[in-house]
Amino acid sequence: MLVGFAAASIVTSVVTGLTGAFVMPADSAQAAQVSVLAQPVPAAVGDAPASSGPAGAGVSGATAAAVFGSIRAVDPAALPEFLGAHASELNRMLTNPPAASDVGQLWKLLDPARQAQLVKFAPHVIGNLEGVPYDIRGKANVLDLDRTIASAKSDLRTQRGKTERVALKRQLTTLGNVETALKKKDGVKRTLVSLDTSADARAAIVVGDLRTARYVSVLVPGMYMAVGEQVESWAGVAQDLYSQETGFLKRFLGSRSNTAAPGVAVVAWIGYQTPVLTNIGGMDLAKQGADSLERTLIGLKSLRQADPPYLSVLAHSYGSTAALLALEKGTVTVDALALMGSPGSDAQSVHQLGVRDGNVYVGKATMDPIVNSAFFGSDPGAPSYGAKKMGVDGGTDPITDKSLTGSSGHNEYFSAGTECMRNLALIGIDQGDLVLS
Repeated sequence: MLVGFAAASIVTSVVTGLTGAFVMPADSAQAAQVSVLAQPVPAAVGDAPASSGPAGAGVSGATAAAVFGSIRAVDPAALPEFLGAHASELNRMLTNPPAASDVGQLWKLLDPARQAQLVKFAPHVIGNLEGVPYDIRGKANVLDLDRTIASAKSDLRTQRGKTERVALKRQLTTLGNVETALKKKDGVKRTLVSLDTSADARAAIVVGDLRTARYVSVLVPGMYMAVGEQVESWAGVAQDLYSQETGFLKRFLGSRSNTAAPGVAVVAWIGYQTPVLTNIGGMDLAKQGADSLERTLIGLKSLRQADPPYLSVLAHSYGSTAALLALEKGTVTVDALALMGSPGSDAQSVHQLGVRDGNVYVGKATMDPIVNSAFFGSDPGAPSYGAKKMGVDGGTDPITDKSLTGSSGHNEYFSAGTECMRNLALIGIDQGDLVLS
């Protein structure tokens, strides 16, 4: 059961990199296990919300990362007790997460038995920790979803307080909608890669396989896009985009080709508390969204470092401001960015964004009161900004000869059959030259 000196040294160096603190090798951790497990067991693992802090901040203290790194020395049979005794430390890994690259290294050092125990007894932590493989996170989040629904139903049967019952019913509605949104459509896999079951629920559902897809698009929503009300429709938009991207790729390959179309994955991302009318004028939620999106993108790049996909961010309204803020930081670069109905940000040019070759597209619908407003500091659609115009008014697709409807106002950009959705699909598969303007 004891690990070798070399492996223990790797654990030590990785965890030291997370926290700046020395962590004892596995054999010493084994000896200390008795005293560690003798501690009182706090609240169950999984009470912490997902982080809204900036990426790369690291865990504030050594304890959480040290516990994660020491798990290799704990007998799998003793892990449930060990995890219970360190629930608060594990939860802090979500509120102030370590680097995804470090988490990925630590995860690889765990054997399958310990990985399975972590998923079983700490699903909320494992399901939301960037650096953990997406298929594992999907299993953990579904388990967390099922358990939370069962717990809420049980509480509802005994709860008599009106306020508490209203909250429980709302939670059940929200989580039920997530459950529905996860169902396959047209045989295409869907994976729940993040889930926060709190009142301000957050979730991200992937249509396709994020582990292998050659092209990955991340959909970032704007105001009034809460998980409870919109997760099904947002997953539907992701499915539509997935179908269009896949269809174009097959068409470009030609019917005679024996080569399978490259994989596509579209992320229906609601990774921050989207604003409502009363708080749309402030930047606080946009900054939180930027931090969360930044972590998502860095996590993806970390897991796909050996086989990086073409990565695009497709953002609407207030979500476009969050995306711009994330890409202004200089911590992550994407291959393409599309902005619809954008109120802008501090950046005054595409050259101030982490987007390769200034590959930024802007769509502005007629009668959209937000475009041209520069409400948050800039107008991405202005000529001086340097972005490419993306048509959204409708027309005929020269590739398919299909009629494309136009988008009007602020909320029709993602409607099925629109020129906007057609152009977004082409941007997502690195065919920007075919975007209609």
